[in-house]
Amino acid sequence: MPVLFLLRETISFVEASLSYTYQDATQKHHQPLLKKKQQHPRKICEENWLLQLSYQSILRATNGFSTQNLVGAGSFGSVYKGILEGSGEVIAVKVFHLLHSGASRSFLAECEALKNIRHRNLVKVLSAISGIDHKGNDFKALAYEFMENGSLEDWLYPSTSMNEPKTTRNLNFFQRVNVAIDVAHALEYLHHYCGTSIIHCDLKPSNILLDEEMVGHISDFGLAKILSGDELNYSANESGSLGLRGTIGYAPPEYGMGSELSTNGDVYSYGILLLEMLTGKRPTNERFKEGLSLHNFVKAALPSRVVEIIDPILLQESVRGGTDSLVLLNLRVNGWT
Repeated sequence: MPVLFLLRETISFVEASLSYTYQDATQKHHQPLLKKKQQHPRKICEENWLLQLSYQSILRATNGFSTQNLVGAGSFGSVYKGILEGSGEVIAVKVFHLLHSGASRSFLAECEALKNIRHRNLVKVLSAISGIDHKGNDFKALAYEFMENGSLEDWLYPSTSMNEPKTTRNLNFFQRVNVAIDVAHALEYLHHYCGTSIIHCDLKPSNILLDEEMVGHISDFGLAKILSGDELNYSANESGSLGLRGTIGYAPPEYGMGSELSTNGDVYSYGILLLEMLTGKRPTNERFKEGLSLHNFVKAALPSRVVEIIDPILLQESVRGGTDSLVLLNLRVNGWT
């Protein structure tokens, strides 16, 4: 399993590189801190959406798509927090910007990719809404389960998040590793266990959402590619070769040269995500220019200067001691040996 292997190797290396931070730890403090490796993922197919929603119902739920309810925005759509009348259920509503090129295709791609798959580490789509708005314009939206803790990007870079209270958000090493494990399991499911392999094509921190228990969920399947039966050798055929698909810095370089889409592209993006979570630096950081990339930045620090490139927040957690500083001693237990 490429993503799980990559995660294990990264964890093992960081454990060895930062060993000086916990030399005084005693054996009695050792605890199984990491999540156990999940058993064989189970596919759950459902023919219909979980909720039947209309334009009017989500209009009311979001208070008329109020800016106060806006929790995120992208090139293809804006996401609002909503509360359904009657049940009081909190949902997230992604309203697609249909005047933008590719928005309609993005809506259809998400519907096709997500309508029949369920996994604890994928954001659950509750309903698809397609119709006419109060101005007579075409309207398309998707309703999802609401993620209380926002995106991984909100936590890695709290100053850039929308409508964020002035409280400090930090992820310790334990939390980052667990989110990485969640993402690995979701990718494993998409690539190998959901009946027809699905390539996400846009894995990045803003597309990793965290629920109230800080469990990671992959979201935004607007660029996803579903492989047909004769494409299950992990690459799409020529019809799937669409040039650059994804986000600069996270998409594999070969996509920019017209290479075929592949599950290996998701594995590349996952590797960049791991490096970003460990260093606290975006792959598009302004210091990465003139041939220097996040990958080369980390590689240049191997093997003796890794501490210099680790996110300072992680080092502060280790210096303070306590349970968080012992996490690195427990990375190979419970399925991660």
